Amino acid sequence: MLTDYHVHLRVDDPSSTPAQSSFTPANAERYREVASERGIEELGVAEHVYRFTEALEVWNHPLWVESARDDIDEYVRFVREETDLRLGIEADFIPGREDRMRSLLEGRDWDYVVGSIHFLSEGALDYDKFDVWNSGRSPDHVWSTYFEWLGELAATGMYDILAHPDLVKHWGRERPWPDRDLRFYYDIAMERIADSGIAIEVSTAGLRKPVGEIYPDRAFLDMAIDAGNPIALSSDAHTPEQLGFEYEQALEYLDGAGVKELCVFDRRERRLEPIG
Repeated sequence: MLTDYHVHLRVDDPSSTPAQSSFTPANAERYREVASERGIEELGVAEHVYRFTEALEVWNHPLWVESARDDIDEYVRFVREETDLRLGIEADFIPGREDRMRSLLEGRDWDYVVGSIHFLSEGALDYDKFDVWNSGRSPDHVWSTYFEWLGELAATGMYDILAHPDLVKHWGRERPWPDRDLRFYYDIAMERIADSGIAIEVSTAGLRKPVGEIYPDRAFLDMAIDAGNPIALSSDAHTPEQLGFEYEQALEYLDGAGVKELCVFDRRERRLEPIG
């Protein structure tokens, strides 16, 4: 079985179109057709939480304020009633706002919740408009903080999948890079990741980014596998054409790491299925 759970139906610029142009059976079918062509049996959507007005009860970062246009319950209803897709959401971890995010997520009929970190305080890791590297922080500080928070994300128990686990490398050598062996930073998070049992996302999205690498780094993946964490496979597609992006490379990567099974989710219940 192949999966792609980290998929976005909504366009990257939500101000340019209403939700009704993205959350339609016809648009969902465009993704389903590509998935079928590429042998992806389990297909799920995980829209960014900050695209929903309800997220402003959690955090009011300027990006969230300009992006929050949709209704989360209408999204849930659409996916459940008008598609055959798995229903997920990509929810940011915001330290100090855990209870607010938990309240937002609870009581809604998710198949899975994807946890991610895109911001360190006000600075973005992968969006140059709010670039964290403009803050003057050292690479050691940025990477240490990121992985400290990654461990905290896992420990909350709110999330089923840990998205693009080393997103901090997004810009590659275009941004300051730490001098330490990167395993030093992975170790900061790994004990809590192991204790949580959260699924680790192997994402081909990094191949489309400046770093030009799969998320996560092989050393991180090996550490997570040794800790007993299962693996989820996704492309972080924002268009149908990106669905299953470079999965041939991902499958070679997983095989080299000895991964033979992938996570499949249904109403927050997880099982493992052989890679096919």
